[in-house]
Amino acid sequence: MGAFVHLSLLVCACLALPRAMAQRPAFSEQVLEGVVRGAQNQSYIQAPFHVPAGTHRVTITFAYTAREQHTALDLGLLDPTGLRCWSGGNKSMLTVGLSDATPSCLPGAIPPGTWNVLIGVPNIRKGVESHYTLHVFLSKTGEVAQQPAVLREPLRAGPGWYRGDLHMHTAHSDGECPSQTGTMVPCPLFFTVDAAARRGLDFIAITDHNATSQYDAMRELQPYFDKVLLIPGREITTFDGHVNFLGTTDFVDFRLGTSAVPDLNTLLGNADALGALTSINHPDAPSGEICMGCGWTPRHPVDMRLLTAVEAVNGGSEKYGLSGIPFWDKQLNDGCRLTGVGGSDNHRAMQPLDEIGSIGSPTTVVQAAELSTPAILDGIRKGHVFIDLAGTHDRMMDVTASAHNAQAHAGDALKAERGVSVHFTLRVTAAEGGTVRWIEDGKEMPSAGDAAVNSADQQFAMQWSSDGNRHWIRAEVTDGKGKLWLVDNPVYINWEIANRCGPQ
Repeated sequence: MGAFVHLSLLVCACLALPRAMAQRPAFSEQVLEGVVRGAQNQSYIQAPFHVPAGTHRVTITFAYTAREQHTALDLGLLDPTGLRCWSGGNKSMLTVGLSDATPSCLPGAIPPGTWNVLIGVPNIRKGVESHYTLHVFLSKTGEVAQQPAVLREPLRAGPGWYRGDLHMHTAHSDGECPSQTGTMVPCPLFFTVDAAARRGLDFIAITDHNATSQYDAMRELQPYFDKVLLIPGREITTFDGHVNFLGTTDFVDFRLGTSAVPDLNTLLGNADALGALTSINHPDAPSGEICMGCGWTPRHPVDMRLLTAVEAVNGGSEKYGLSGIPFWDKQLNDGCRLTGVGGSDNHRAMQPLDEIGSIGSPTTVVQAAELSTPAILDGIRKGHVFIDLAGTHDRMMDVTASAHNAQAHAGDALKAERGVSVHFTLRVTAAEGGTVRWIEDGKEMPSAGDAAVNSADQQFAMQWSSDGNRHWIRAEVTDGKGKLWLVDNPVYINWEIANRCGPQ
């Protein structure tokens, strides 16, 4: 159509790669440049590029000059079989993936071959030239951390404690809410995100059972909910237990007991190869006919090294007096350095926010470098997490352990030889009326002083003498009658290797 197109190719291997992807780039980048002239007014221009087999996502960004001269260029995308996107002039970025796409685009299979960026020219004045630049990113994985920067920009820059919920369900599995006439119907995902926003959460993971369809709705809602990070996830529901799968839109086969997925180790290994963070959900739940596969009941030994976290507090279980904390403690005592997290397991987005199991009850609070999916998951992997069981907006706890000249926080490891005194400091805020207690290897330690929380911002000190062996110590805050308010992750004393343990 008379436009000059210049193409250059960049290959990007960005961020730390999962083990299975360590030797291959995460995405490639092509730069297409061209000129639209006045004679091309009210016409269409195609800028071709090649998509190789195995591509999981196509993303384009678009910029052009001469806007001040009333030049208007529209943006679309053609795959080898037809139109995939038409946004008009209201978008400068489009992404098309296997299960999600920018509104105005169709998700689905990414056929290899020649694709074209489709540029419509509704207006360019006679004699004007508009120079355009297109960046085309071809992703080889659905892992968010491996996407081009335009798809993983933080909602909020800078380090902080970010509050969220890692477990909830919508119409894309078994989430329900009343319709206009009061009939219980599959609940649109919008209401779940809206409830999280009203609660003041910074992030949520939508974890519908084995589904990937929710990602398309999330892609549409994220620009509007620009204070709530939407982390892609799903609850991998099997007959042997339920596992959260976070941080990638890639499909993982959940059909446990088939030739493709003979056991949980295969499933977890496949998830690890995709770069997903995996976490056991509600391990304490009843199983069998009451709730098929809800409890953690593997039929074969599980290599717990393939897991990152465990749901120590589940909103639905908490409602019935159950707790995953004893299960978590057992894994820690067995040498499995799993991060304890919380999740509401909400199935009723319109449930009042002051009820147990409502969205954000409990809240998982993560110390992260920024509010982005890679940063939040990195904070969980590091164990820089505490659980706010009441889902408040301001309760905080922060432990510092020091020995010699070294310091550690929750989730960190600290070396302390026999006879060395380790000094622990706990800062608690917005928990007046509470009581502090310390847990060593699953057992409450004798109180060494006043444990009452009497002010809005208070510090507590505790001295602990090392015997040179491996231990873990965490802080908790109760309501004074033993009901948990806050649960921290442990400081690990004399642990040599992070997140490793033998088969269960």
